[in-house]
Amino acid sequence: MTEKPHAHPFDPKPVLDLIASIEADLQRLKGLVEQQVEKFDPANPHNKTPDGKLTEEGVECCYRMFDDGKSRYSVAQQMKISFAAATHRFNAWRKAGGARRKTLLG
Repeated sequence: MTEKPHAHPFDPKPVLDLIASIEADLQRLKGLVEQQVEKFDPANPHNKTPDGKLTEEGVECCYRMFDDGKSRYSVAQQMKISFAAATHRFNAWRKAGGARRKTLLG
C-alpha cells in the first residue's frame, strides 16, 4: 500500500520561532530573578554604612535570612555583625511579623 503525499507539508519554522521566543522570555525572567537574589547578598558592601551600621538593604538582608530559617549566629557570621546585633535584628524581625511580615524593599 502506498502512502498519499500530504496536501500541506509541515513547516516547522513557526514552531521553532515560538520556542525561541519562549526561551528568550524565560532567560529574561531568570535574569530578573537572579538580580533580585544578588541584591540581598550578605557580603554586599552596600549592606553597611561607612560607620558600620546596617543600611535598609542590610536590615532587609538579615530579615530575608531569618525568613529562610537561618539562625542568629549564622546571620551574624554571614553579615559580619555581632551576635548581639543579629539578636536585635531577630527580635525586630519577629516583632514585624516574622516570615509573614511585609518586606521592606522590592
